[in-house]
Amino acid sequence: MKAVLTQLCLAAGLFLSAQHMARAEDPAHGRQQIEAVVETFRTALIEKDKDAFLRLFVKEDITWTGVTTDASIEMLYANRPRPEMKRPLKFFTMTPRRFIDAAASSPTRDEETFSNVRIETDGDVAQVWFDYTFMEGSYRANWGKESWQLVRTQEGWKIASIVWSQELNPVPPPKA
Repeated sequence: MKAVLTQLCLAAGLFLSAQHMARAEDPAHGRQQIEAVVETFRTALIEKDKDAFLRLFVKEDITWTGVTTDASIEMLYANRPRPEMKRPLKFFTMTPRRFIDAAASSPTRDEETFSNVRIETDGDVAQVWFDYTFMEGSYRANWGKESWQLVRTQEGWKIASIVWSQELNPVPPPKA
């Protein structure tokens, strides 16, 4: 009786495992879909397309945290307009909506360029890591490293968090 029960448990486990493996996403296909998320992020920012941009996220209040380099903090502190002002914070948070709203209201063409893009995925979760440069028109405003965590949902790949470092351009933007 015990042997029959053991064999049934093993058969059920193999059956469930085979079903899971059959549903697993082809990593190459998942990679292409993740690359499409990166491209949609880039183009929605350029086109100031709030709806397309916001559809990229699991929810609106994801972790969205930037960390400013020490050199940039020192530059900001040295250039403060009033000596009594506090030191700038090392990190800051915002939301996807606040980010795209700011970009959409900007008179310049904002664009984030990506290089050295690396994607790791098991078909259900993914990490995207890259170098970025944020352009405000022709002005290189900041640059650094950026990391996204993504999850595969029923609607496709969605961004669950974004964390980045930023080095601010020490040269002020050109006068309009």
